[in-house]
Amino acid sequence: MTPIKKNFVIDFDSTFTKVEAFDVLADISLKDHPEKETIQKQISDITNQGMDGSLSLRDSIEKRIKLLEPTKKHLAQLVTHLQNLVSDSFSRNKEFFATHSDNIFIVSNGFREFIEPVVTSFGIKRENVFANEFIFDENGKVIDFDKTNPLSANHGKSEQLKRLNLPGDVYVIGDGYTDYEIKHSGLANKFYAFTENIERESVLAKADHITPSLDEFLYLNKLNTAISYPKNRINVLLLENVHPVAIELMKAEGFTVETYPAGLDEDELCEKIKNVSVLGIRSKTQVTAKVLEHANRLMAIGAFCIGTNQIDLKAATKKGVAVFNAPFSNTRSVVELAIAEMIMLIRNIPDKSNKMHQGKWDKSAKGSFEVRGKKLGIIGYGSIGSQLSVLAENLGMKVLYYDKEEKLALGNAEKCKTLKELLHASDIITLHVDGNERNTNFIGQAEFEQMKDGVIFLNLSRGHIVDVKALRENILNGKVAGCAVDVFPYEPISNDEEFVSELRGLRNTILTPHIGGSTLEAQENIGNFVPGKMMDYINTGSTSNSVNFPNLTLPILENAHRLIHIHNNVPGILAKINHILAANGINIVGQYLKTNEHIGYVITDINKEYHKEVIKELRAIEHTIKFRVLY
Repeated sequence: MTPIKKNFVIDFDSTFTKVEAFDVLADISLKDHPEKETIQKQISDITNQGMDGSLSLRDSIEKRIKLLEPTKKHLAQLVTHLQNLVSDSFSRNKEFFATHSDNIFIVSNGFREFIEPVVTSFGIKRENVFANEFIFDENGKVIDFDKTNPLSANHGKSEQLKRLNLPGDVYVIGDGYTDYEIKHSGLANKFYAFTENIERESVLAKADHITPSLDEFLYLNKLNTAISYPKNRINVLLLENVHPVAIELMKAEGFTVETYPAGLDEDELCEKIKNVSVLGIRSKTQVTAKVLEHANRLMAIGAFCIGTNQIDLKAATKKGVAVFNAPFSNTRSVVELAIAEMIMLIRNIPDKSNKMHQGKWDKSAKGSFEVRGKKLGIIGYGSIGSQLSVLAENLGMKVLYYDKEEKLALGNAEKCKTLKELLHASDIITLHVDGNERNTNFIGQAEFEQMKDGVIFLNLSRGHIVDVKALRENILNGKVAGCAVDVFPYEPISNDEEFVSELRGLRNTILTPHIGGSTLEAQENIGNFVPGKMMDYINTGSTSNSVNFPNLTLPILENAHRLIHIHNNVPGILAKINHILAANGINIVGQYLKTNEHIGYVITDINKEYHKEVIKELRAIEHTIKFRVLY
């Protein structure tokens, strides 16, 4: 049976290009006009009236030409601009236009003089371009247009399609009501509302399918594409008020983004995550094994913070979900809070401030000290602890630190061989250890007993690391002279929930709602960093800075298809992959393998030409967790 011929009818303005050509022409022809902004607004309004059908097309064209007074010189400049303003998804799918050039038709109410030079550079045939045409005077000024052209009148696109009488199926891609009219008149099988550049509600309601990019259209119709999967089909869920820059970055990438201001509990997240490909959270949302069981499409999780103990990393790894965090982006913010709080506490400022609010004037130096010359004990000498060490030393403090791992001392800091040594010697103690469950109650009654009397104590790491009951008792008995806590064993899911703690109301105690990294600078840094890592992973397979995947930084994929194979770390998987490729005569362009304790991660770049059955064979390899193809 002979396959049915497919014809593709594509609009130009705001579809093939990102803009309305007349709007750009206005910038050019009105460059030095004293009323440029007023006229531009009029032109934009006229364009929209023509699009939504409230103004006849012919009137729309006449009014705009009269306002613009364009010349051939202006049109030449317009072409140059438009060639740089082709829609992104059209630019990356040039192969589609070359392959189907006989069956692609540009049908526009715009003008051939600026449309033809742009579209023919994509391989579209001149004879397949249908548009209006200007009439010029002897000086090259536009004085009119060809009113015999069907595209100069209402329903002109439908009339043009009637005249073409295209054999086979007809698919229309456009952003305006005039594109829908072709389908409405019975001359097209389907109308695809193109929304990459603009959305018109009156048009969306009429569409057979809304296509946010040409990638989506090609994917739906099983045509050759430049990318393996339309990005608008990748659903991103961002919780807990992540910084707007993260939302903007993900939307600009073409993903479908949903945001929620608070965290979600386990049952809510189990329901919400079913169709999510990328999840972004902060510290409140718990991504448990149960949640991950429901996450059948999940590829990546981004923790918009330093810690990842709120994520079951083992379960995520078994599920083939890469996890990324921001280990350095908010370091400075946490350090500054620690410095500020230790100074406030050693000066007994919280109590003095509270008395002032009660009308009590207590001017006294009793119990008030400088930090200069005091011994600061830092427990956990990672990115935060080490940076705190440098700033504290610049304040004149003597810095001691303890870390289970071997860490290079910065400045004049001294490493303590044991935790007990640090606790005995320090005037101020600050915690900056990770949130591993093994660290639960890392500081308890026994540790408080080893501290100096009148110690200043800070916890800006994780709530479960300190026995809160023991901390309360030691504040009450005077062992701890001042305390600052930013993290708690249980924290409210949203700002509407009451904060409950045994530490409320205690003397010289600063309680903050887990805001160590909550500065605008830190959140913006995180908002840029975490999406960048997740997008690299989705677009290239790179796992740089992943906390649970083997770290691989990959070259840009060029003229090949990339096979991404995630599997249980058992012997022989790479051999099986290569055996299948060799048996099918497939040439390997490049290959990368890295493993960790739980999984193996194999990246194989191959030539584009291969039978799709190969993909099924690779997916069927025993111990495969996840497999995807990039191109």
